[in-house]
Amino acid sequence: MQPRYVVCDPKACSGCQICEFACAAAKVGAFCLELSRIRTTRPEPAVSMSIACRLCQNAPCVAACPRQALSVSQERGTIVVDKTKCTGCGWCIEACDFGAIALDPSTKCIVICDLCPDREQPRCIEVCPKQALSLASAEELAQRARTRVVKDTLASEEKTR
Repeated sequence: MQPRYVVCDPKACSGCQICEFACAAAKVGAFCLELSRIRTTRPEPAVSMSIACRLCQNAPCVAACPRQALSVSQERGTIVVDKTKCTGCGWCIEACDFGAIALDPSTKCIVICDLCPDREQPRCIEVCPKQALSLASAEELAQRARTRVVKDTLASEEKTR
C-alpha cells in the first residue's frame, strides 16, 4: 500500500496559513511559522496551496543526508529525523523538490511532517477552515485527476451541443 500524505486542493485553499500555525502549536507549543511542518505557498498571485512532505519513494532527502540522520519509518512511511545525527547542513532541504523541509533555527535540526502519529489525523487537516487539506496516496491523486479530466471533458462536450 502506498503511503498517504497531506495534500492540498488549491481551488479550496484560501492561503490563511491556519494549518501552519496549528502545526507549529501542536509540535512545539508556539505559533512560530518557522517551526511548522507544512508550508503555504503562492505559486501564482491568485493561487495558494499548502505543501507538506510527500513521502517520496526513494526519498531524495534521505539519500542526500551525509550523516544518515534521516530514515523512512517502516511503520508509517514517514521520514524520521535522528536529532543526535542531524547537524543542520541543509542538504536534505536542497534535495526536496517540494520545499517541505525546514530548519529549526534554535536547534539547527530539520523539521519535517510526521503526520501527527499521536492524533487520529494531522492537526493541519483538522483545523483547515476550507477543508482544503486531506490525506491521499499518489495513486489516489492520480485517480482524482483522471476523474476530473473525464468530468471536464463531458462538461465541455455538453456545452458544444
